[in-house]
Amino acid sequence: MSPRRSLPASLLLLLSAAAPCVAQTVDATSLERCAAIEIDAARLACYDTLARRASSGGPQQADLAAQEARRVLQAAEAEAEAADVQARGQAPRRGDDLFRHDDDALDSALANVGRGSLLDSRWELARDSKLGIFNFRAYKPLYLLPAFWTSNINDMPSSENPDNTVTTPMGLDSIETKFQLSFKTKAVENLFGDNGDIWLGYTQSSRWQVYNGEESRPFRETNYEPEVLLVFRNGYGIAGWKGRMAAVGINHQSNGRGGPLSRSWNRVMFNIGLDREHWALVLRPWIRVSDGNDDDNPDIEDYVGRGDATLTHVRGRNEFSLMARHSLRGGDRSHGALQFDWGFPIHRSLPMRGRLQLFHGYGESMIDYNHKATYVGLGISLQEWFEPRPE
Repeated sequence: MSPRRSLPASLLLLLSAAAPCVAQTVDATSLERCAAIEIDAARLACYDTLARRASSGGPQQADLAAQEARRVLQAAEAEAEAADVQARGQAPRRGDDLFRHDDDALDSALANVGRGSLLDSRWELARDSKLGIFNFRAYKPLYLLPAFWTSNINDMPSSENPDNTVTTPMGLDSIETKFQLSFKTKAVENLFGDNGDIWLGYTQSSRWQVYNGEESRPFRETNYEPEVLLVFRNGYGIAGWKGRMAAVGINHQSNGRGGPLSRSWNRVMFNIGLDREHWALVLRPWIRVSDGNDDDNPDIEDYVGRGDATLTHVRGRNEFSLMARHSLRGGDRSHGALQFDWGFPIHRSLPMRGRLQLFHGYGESMIDYNHKATYVGLGISLQEWFEPRPE
């Protein structure tokens, strides 16, 4: 019997050994039934069905299926290569495509690694999670904080650029209202085979002096943040965490104002996303693209930073997140910020949640990029980073 014809039996033995770790639903009887099918297309469809069943029990099962798929694929290739060498008396060839059509089921498991995980639910990473293009999705949290208090009013915003420094007090109150809107949509799906999606994102956050009747209740600051991201699915593990995604993109952020109140910058953003049960960690280092001589805020990196990290924990209908960022410099250039958010249930019948936000450090908004203060906000949230999950 040629190596090509013996492969299903090899896969049968290996998959049978791996079956208890992959899923309860894939047993030796099912595998034998697939192996007994004579028609190639039907036999492969049978294996593919088993692989889908094996990975349908949530992210943990999908991860196990992918792990076993890798092991089985490597073992099958090694066995087949050895048999091919023995049959032909030739040295092994890495480019041999002898078994290209016999690993569809394994490819299915590999492509669905992490399906149902926290990051997959946000970025449609797994093959079976793809929902098509130009569907609007939530991005960052959507919330309204009617009470947003600061310990240190920035009444005369300044910049290293003297043309962007206010010289007359603005008469601001220490308490205002803050709200944020954020959404994204996928413009291109599966740019490279069955991986690589291009997402378009937009976030807007406003700080409104709604209680300041003496100054006609102005919007103190609104930040606009469009971005484009190329997102790839990953499937590695490190210290109990699963690497789910990597992305690179271009981010613009500005406050849309002129004169001394103008602030803006552009960045090349990198995203590294990992998660585990009920936890997600996103690391975002960035590189600023210089604005040249007309820079509104030339030292913004030394205050807002050169990267941030956001750790999120979902517990029932509660969601806790901690963001930390830093300038990654020492001495007088060492600055950063911490932000803690808690989305908590208000009532079982209400889809919205309460929201508590605590911020300390530099750059709560662009106009405050070099201003240090503590902020406390309380209100409601229509959307957190992730959907509520059962205990």
